[in-house]
Amino acid sequence: MAKYGAKTSEKVEKAMHERKRGTLKSRSGRKVTSKKQAIAIGLSQARRAGGKVPKKKSSSKKSRRNPDDQTALTHSATAVELAQATPRC
Repeated sequence: MAKYGAKTSEKVEKAMHERKRGTLKSRSGRKVTSKKQAIAIGLSQARRAGGKVPKKKSSSKKSRRNPDDQTALTHSATAVELAQATPRC
């Protein structure tokens, strides 16, 4: 069973051609020069058009912190201590 559908490959191919010609724009309107970003834009367009594309990977696992990990508190406390200890002119 194929991972991507025909519509998806057409969208990605079109995005890559636009990138090569220098006409591909991101949602913010800036010119896209990266191959990876062009592929991501093509996949996103295929998703919106209803093509067969796997779901985007969730980043929720990365953002969770270990409650026992005190490094964030240590770093912020150190920054505050440094700011208070540094005399201003």
